[in-house]
Amino acid sequence: MTIRVYNECVNEHADGLFRFIVKNLNDEFEAENIVQNTFEKLWVRIEYIDVKTVKAYIYKIAYNEMIDVTRRNKRFLKLESASTVEAEKQEYNNVMDYVNKVIHTLPKQQKSAILLRDYEGYDYNSIGKITGMSESQGEYLQSKKKD
Repeated sequence: MTIRVYNECVNEHADGLFRFIVKNLNDEFEAENIVQNTFEKLWVRIEYIDVKTVKAYIYKIAYNEMIDVTRRNKRFLKLESASTVEAEKQEYNNVMDYVNKVIHTLPKQQKSAILLRDYEGYDYNSIGKITGMSESQGEYLQSKKKD
């Protein structure tokens, strides 16, 4: 991969990668850091990465970084009481806000599969490569969103 191709990759994929991370973490600051770290890691391995697989490679790096951030922050998270959750539900007037809230309560793999499929338009095979699931697992998790 050349420097020119690297710059094209950043221009082409940075926004989509940022959206994917923000949808998962709901934290723009962390998302910016992860995107920056992802492209920094790509830069370090620029000589070894094939242009054909760069998109899956950067999404895999970002996905792993998200998991690391989630694990680091997990000890600081506290469970919300049922009354707090109910009060927050009443604040949502917009259907899309409610859908996003529901997506954020899903298990990490299911949430990632849904966001990659529905928001970013990936096929099941690509979702499997990014998340480490098989294609059939991605399809199964996607089908569970209807439940």
